Amino acid sequence: MEKLTGKWALITGASSGFGIDFAHALAERGANLILVARRQEPMQQLAATISARHNVAVELKAADLALPGSGLALKQHLDQKKINVDILINNAGCGLYGPFVEQPLAATLDMLQLNILSLTELTHLFARSMIQRGEGHILLVASIGGYQATPTYAAYGASKAYVLLFGEALHEELKPHKVKLSVLSPGVSATGFLAAAGQRTTPYQRLFMMQSRPVVDAGLAALFCGKPSVIPGLGNKLTIFGNRLAPRSLQSKIAYQLMKN
Repeated sequence: MEKLTGKWALITGASSGFGIDFAHALAERGANLILVARRQEPMQQLAATISARHNVAVELKAADLALPGSGLALKQHLDQKKINVDILINNAGCGLYGPFVEQPLAATLDMLQLNILSLTELTHLFARSMIQRGEGHILLVASIGGYQATPTYAAYGASKAYVLLFGEALHEELKPHKVKLSVLSPGVSATGFLAAAGQRTTPYQRLFMMQSRPVVDAGLAALFCGKPSVIPGLGNKLTIFGNRLAPRSLQSKIAYQLMKN
């Protein structure tokens, strides 16, 4: 992994899960950090830990990216501070577990705003600046759920399919401008995602669960090597490969059974 001394890395969803490990991994390589999440206190604790271990600058911004226009407000805030973002880690996201019609519609729309619209907004705003400077890195966090329809995660899986296809397309569009963009598609990971989504861990998930840091390292390695996308973990790779051999209708039936509590 290349050294990042003096570079600024913006990490969304920085108060928990992958966000914490992205912060540590980038600080270890000398990057200054901009941590963004709804909750200020966990970010303050993370910033204190990182500052004690690494000689990097850490900026905090409490923001709810599930609100329309929050991406533009964040970009304007950083412009006022004259901070140019060299690395964008579009990590913020959430899921909802259960039958689609039983989920509160407002919660589903908030999830789609965060997973799709805010991610798109941030990518557009910061990619334009990177193109003007002739360099930059963007990592979008999708999910292996984006490779197939997943009953009980219907809207979430669809949102991650958008991230996957959107990111792979932008990888080609941005390449001539020397801006690298990669998509990270984790499987089930030890991040607290399942609890927040409202799901108890299933036997399938316990079997394939990965720790957070190896997932983060795989994503960053792909980003700096210029790969369009990466699926971390042998089990996750085999799952997606197996899906390609099965009819789509069968994929959904299998996914439904595996996701049931």
